[in-house]
Amino acid sequence: MNYPENVKIVEVGPRDGLQNEKMVVDVNDKIDLINQLASAGLKNIEAGSFVSPKWIPQMAGSDEVFRAIGNAIQPRHPGITFSALTPNEFGLDRAIECGVKEVAVFAAASESFSQKNINCSIAESLARFTPVIAKAKALNIPVRGYVSCVLGCPYEGQVSPQQVEKVARQLLAMGCYEVSLGDTTGVGTPASTTVLLTQLLASIPADKLAMHMHDTYGQALANILIALQMGIAVIDSSIAGLGGCPYANGASGNVATEDLVYMLDGLGIKHGVEMDQLLIAGNAISSKLNRANGSKVACALQSK
Repeated sequence: MNYPENVKIVEVGPRDGLQNEKMVVDVNDKIDLINQLASAGLKNIEAGSFVSPKWIPQMAGSDEVFRAIGNAIQPRHPGITFSALTPNEFGLDRAIECGVKEVAVFAAASESFSQKNINCSIAESLARFTPVIAKAKALNIPVRGYVSCVLGCPYEGQVSPQQVEKVARQLLAMGCYEVSLGDTTGVGTPASTTVLLTQLLASIPADKLAMHMHDTYGQALANILIALQMGIAVIDSSIAGLGGCPYANGASGNVATEDLVYMLDGLGIKHGVEMDQLLIAGNAISSKLNRANGSKVACALQSK
């Protein structure tokens, strides 16, 4: 079996993870978490989202977070990319003011999910991103794309691989350097993941795709293993399995970074992340949230 020699882990806990936790974490605790993740060796950290706190109160204070990154964390970790989600031009302008070096936009592969999540059609959402991506590219700011519901939708059920391919190709054509494929509800299996990637890899290079797997049904690592076997070498994960999806009942958090690192270690795949430091970060944020650590590896190592 041919696996990638190296895997890039994109840590999404400070944004996608905390955004979907019920408790709001204050700015200083967010900064502490990001600092701990940087110290663990993670080189790509999605640190916040420039959205209205009226709609997503968990992301309030992202301006302060990124200023702290620029003033204190980035100088100590010059090789790390700290990115932000910017759903519109206003959000992008705020990110630019804070010195953000990479941004992300998101679309859905399901029309119903797009309407429920951002109150517009898929086509309308992509049209909104056109000026965002154009402005970012003009300033040499890389843009990453997300596609939600690639393996199933809470409203429509099955989503066709052809629809996922269409949206992914549009995001790439618009200027996204990479598209992260999100199993938002965590319903995917190794079989459906294989079908999806077989469709996409026929027209999209593997180095343009990443996987963003939720673990609702305990299938995230199995699906990631399939993706690795098919040549995907960028995986999103969330410290302590933080997160979920407010628009998808029962959707649990992203695959835990600790669990992903343990599997990559077992496969002999390089990733550059230190487990001991991850455990410190995961246990600390879980304590702040007054919740159990969602990483099976963290729980197993704590019980030794």
